Amino acid sequence: MTFDFSAVKALAAPAWVAERAGAFGVEFDASDIEKLGTFLACIAVANERVNLTAITDSEQAWQRHVLDSLTLMGVLADLPEGARVLDIGTGAGLPGVPLAICMPHLRFTLLDGTAKKIAFVQAACARLGLKNVDAVTGRAEQLAHDIGVRRDFAGKVTRDGGYREQFDVVVARAVGQLDTLAEMAVGFAKVNGVVALIKGAQAQQEVEAASKTLHEIKVVVNAVAATPTGQIVILEKRVATPRLYPRAERVNAGKNKKK
Repeated sequence: MTFDFSAVKALAAPAWVAERAGAFGVEFDASDIEKLGTFLACIAVANERVNLTAITDSEQAWQRHVLDSLTLMGVLADLPEGARVLDIGTGAGLPGVPLAICMPHLRFTLLDGTAKKIAFVQAACARLGLKNVDAVTGRAEQLAHDIGVRRDFAGKVTRDGGYREQFDVVVARAVGQLDTLAEMAVGFAKVNGVVALIKGAQAQQEVEAASKTLHEIKVVVNAVAATPTGQIVILEKRVATPRLYPRAERVNAGKNKKK
């Protein structure tokens, strides 16, 4: 599937966007606003062909797609130039594309299991001229075990780093049980890395319900932080993830659906 966004014009930002973003420390310049609006317009055009989002109202799109995604900027603020961020289950490129627009010094990998959604993300990033995004089709429960060993037809073995424990921060914005999402994410994070999950009003209860799984996958809850649009659960990974995790059968039993 291919997309042509050459004629897409930016969706105008509501007057309140800059003020609401400022409430959690985000400042836009004109270029950011233009790119974010263009990205939302790309979603609206593609949504006629691919089921990317249930949100069709433009003001809701700015709130739910842009501002909700950018609440993660505080988690990423202290990362050095070139640090790697993974967005798992990115769907329409959320939260990864808005973050990549506003934080061009970081490298983003956007992962989703649906090829047509990744085709959309690639086309949208090309339209936006984003050079810091790599969009990948794949199953998180499989790629989280990829240590980068490659064997060619002649039997020669090489290594390319793979995906396991390669990312400084792993982010996700998804509906579903926190324990399943955390298990799917943690294998990608480096030791001393962070997993940051955008959740709703019941985040603290989800953390408490997930305590056994969080102990098994060797992560520590750093914070459950309230934001103007919801809550973020921040998990610290202090030791290597046991090789068993993520378990494919567990992830498949509790699949997460995109907001």
